[in-house]
Amino acid sequence: MDRRPADAHHPGRRTSPAPAVGSGTGAPGPDPADYCEAVLAVAGLIPAGKVLTYGDIAELLDRGGPRQVGRALSRSTGDVPWWRVLRAGGHPPRGLALRARAHYETEGTPLSVPEGSTDPGGYRVDLRSARWWPTAEEQALLDDVGASLRRAGS
Repeated sequence: MDRRPADAHHPGRRTSPAPAVGSGTGAPGPDPADYCEAVLAVAGLIPAGKVLTYGDIAELLDRGGPRQVGRALSRSTGDVPWWRVLRAGGHPPRGLALRARAHYETEGTPLSVPEGSTDPGGYRVDLRSARWWPTAEEQALLDDVGASLRRAGS
């Protein structure tokens, strides 16, 4: 179990960065298919109306980084709730703001829309309200997945 201190603003969020997948440290990263499967598993756990950032998922897996998470999601078949995984500022995936907004409105995801904005893509998800963190039981499952990736990459 990871013993790093949690971020006071985000229970469960670790304060030190996760090592990158295939980060050039000499150690090979996990199999890309395994990493993709792990990312999709995390995205599938996010409840309706809640979100995580690409970086949050990398932290939860204790492997990879935002770009690797984005790459894994881009290779998915669409069966995963991709709109629940955001860029760091609360913005939806690039080029998908309008498609994502329909999902957010259906699910009641809290949005931040600039006053007077008429641009349907000019919004952000309110990360303070919408960010999700796994329960202790879900975190234990994610720790196991992350440990499997680390073993595969060493």
